[in-house]
Amino acid sequence: MQQKIWTIGAGAAALAGMTLAGMGGATAQEPQERGLFGNNAEATVYRDAGYDGPAVTATRAEPNMGLSWRVQSVRVRSGRWELCEEPGYRGDCWTVDRDTPLFGAAFKGRRVQSMRPIGGNGGGGGWGSLEPGRNPSLRGMASEFYPAPAQRGYRVLACSTGSPTANCAERTANQFCTAMGWRRSARQTLETVRQRVYLADVLCTNAY
Repeated sequence: MQQKIWTIGAGAAALAGMTLAGMGGATAQEPQERGLFGNNAEATVYRDAGYDGPAVTATRAEPNMGLSWRVQSVRVRSGRWELCEEPGYRGDCWTVDRDTPLFGAAFKGRRVQSMRPIGGNGGGGGWGSLEPGRNPSLRGMASEFYPAPAQRGYRVLACSTGSPTANCAERTANQFCTAMGWRRSARQTLETVRQRVYLADVLCTNAY
């Protein structure tokens, strides 16, 4: 069976860069290969058991994958991943940190609509276990303030993979606010706890 793989997120840009670099010689290609196949978190979900059929590769948190098929196998290149049956990391979730040739019941698989790296070597500005959190908030008529954003009982990393830059934190905050039912984040800050960098003081709003 011919295998089709779509790459989500930063991997797509890196793959395109590799293709263009290949036209100009091997020397220009090497940095792109290190960026795509280095130590950042990476996992691929497959429609069929045994890593076969259509597939999607993720290199960062993906809150809404839009898969039209159930996942029957998972290949983990690096990191520890949480796979959830609903967008926004809701519904039943499962954690995988190794290749799984049969994911869920045989011939049935599992519905996966969001996935993200958690803990381990999946990046996110530090190492070790995630901080627990209760996601407290103060809600107003047009916005909601989250001093310590959390999902499924754990604090939200400022950046799920790579360095916790301001731009990455803004994207993560926007994803968090969307998952909470708001349009975007109006502001956010970073907080370091035990060598891991988390989102803090996120103000979610529906204003453009």
